[in-house]
Amino acid sequence: MRRLLPHPILSLGLLGVWLLLTRLSPGHVVLGSAVAVVAGWAFARIEPEAPRPRAVWPLVRLAGIVFLDVLRSNYAVARLLVGGGRQRRSAFVHIRLRLKNRLALGMLAVIITATPGTAWLEYDEQTGLLLLHVFDMVDEATWQDLIANRYESLLMEAFG
Repeated sequence: MRRLLPHPILSLGLLGVWLLLTRLSPGHVVLGSAVAVVAGWAFARIEPEAPRPRAVWPLVRLAGIVFLDVLRSNYAVARLLVGGGRQRRSAFVHIRLRLKNRLALGMLAVIITATPGTAWLEYDEQTGLLLLHVFDMVDEATWQDLIANRYESLLMEAFG
């Protein structure tokens, strides 16, 4: 069964999306099933090695920290947009990252971009330099410290 459907959940999801985008008819079920099975085979051929974190506990701590940071950032950005108060200053900041693991870098990109008020713009793999956009820049050193000590350190602990 695993040879026929190497990724059954992926194939089922693709079939579901296919049927949502087309009319439900026997022909579309057959065609969508064929596309989903072939896509599952193709993904099995290009699938990279499954990354294995060295430690799971830092990822659990990171998830809690990110959850709280997203809540705080939502509140801060909403206050700036609605309540005004002080004038905000958007800026770009360069941050030197020590991370080399691609999965950890991807997770950091998702964390930064999912947090309101920040956006991961560019990463140079050779220099390890990240270009970050901040909606309300107060202090550049604070952002460098936040990324390095709050997020990157836990990702390095988990992935090395």
